[in-house]
Amino acid sequence: VTGHLDDCTCDVETIDAFNNYKLFPRLNELLQSDYFRYYKVNLKKPCPFWDDNSHCGMRDCAVQPCPSDEVPDGIRSGSYKYSEEANHRAEECEEAKRLGAVDDSLSSETRRAVLQWTRHDDSSDSFCEADDISSPEAEYVDLLLNPERYTGYKGPDAWKIWNSIYEENCFKPQNVKRPLASGRGEDGGHTFYKWLKGVCVEKRAFYRLISGLHASINIHLSARYLLQDTWSEKRWGPNVTEFQQRFDEVLTRGEGPRRLKNLYFLYLIELRALSKVLPFFERPGFQLYTGNEGQDAEMKHFLLEVLHLARSFPLHFDENSFFAGNKREAAKLKEEFRLHFKNISKIMDCVGCFKCRLWGKLQTQGLGTALKILFSENLLEKIPESGPSYGFQLTRQEIVALFNAFGRVSTSVKELENFRNILQNMR
Repeated sequence: VTGHLDDCTCDVETIDAFNNYKLFPRLNELLQSDYFRYYKVNLKKPCPFWDDNSHCGMRDCAVQPCPSDEVPDGIRSGSYKYSEEANHRAEECEEAKRLGAVDDSLSSETRRAVLQWTRHDDSSDSFCEADDISSPEAEYVDLLLNPERYTGYKGPDAWKIWNSIYEENCFKPQNVKRPLASGRGEDGGHTFYKWLKGVCVEKRAFYRLISGLHASINIHLSARYLLQDTWSEKRWGPNVTEFQQRFDEVLTRGEGPRRLKNLYFLYLIELRALSKVLPFFERPGFQLYTGNEGQDAEMKHFLLEVLHLARSFPLHFDENSFFAGNKREAAKLKEEFRLHFKNISKIMDCVGCFKCRLWGKLQTQGLGTALKILFSENLLEKIPESGPSYGFQLTRQEIVALFNAFGRVSTSVKELENFRNILQNMR
């Protein structure tokens, strides 16, 4: 895949050079740190859309949660808190804290009403169905010990997940068949791409983000494939045949290169979000709090380096083309966009393989957080340099998901270079 990307001013080569030699090594190092490696997730939520008894019985599908004493104290004691002082008040309920931030001259009933509105506002900017991380079923997982890779989860169950996402949540009419989907007819995707070209830029972007996420996940599975499984050794590595089946231009009838271009589109969207959210993390009061003071300060400095690097990218996506028309129509479309994405995050609870479910939930929450950032520009501009930021807020869950999700997309772009080299050597 080379050249210009649709709906952008960028090209594949610029992203490859920037990601593979500048950003990827730094980001990868950041994601090894304690703050970013522990993610709290509830993998036992029932599927809300259909009866699902298809839990993957293969051992590679299993997720090993952390014993609680392995998770740093600072993370365990306040997964949504940002500073040491806040952790000392962890026993205070969140409601009392938020009520205290409302004008004391108001009656307690009015203050409670204001709190309800604040809660409503908090949920209305969310693009994801977040786990209740205070639930007894939510557990910390060490992402480094549960890497995303091929587990053997495939066939009708996996197909059902993606089909539900594309057919019911990508604004597509039923009579327009996706290329290579069953019953697609024989027009080589012509009808589908004619439809896609004719829809508004927001709906086209939505489809491309989902397709890019799908491509990214397939690259991870091809790059970390189970090549050898004997009693003495398990060996994971790149499976070129698997990669070609998913992305080769001839084998996919032209679909593979389109999927890869959508991966680059997803990269630009998430990179843009990182560049926009810099003021939130730059505030002196913000800490990557784990309880280890020296390491926390060092990691915050490192995080800001990564964000400044993201901001230095020369050809950022211009999100101002989104929702830019008639205000009422734009607001309605934005809400549809948000609800469609929220629905996709719920579908992740239907994934039968627990390891795939973990990474599916994390990556959809990360992309949802990126969208929340891009559509909160007015709030980000108003963030005070110090003190609390009530207008715009990110939980620790959102922060960990945002950076790890972008880490996955960044890894995919890097893995593409590896596959390119392998294929050239084979010729």
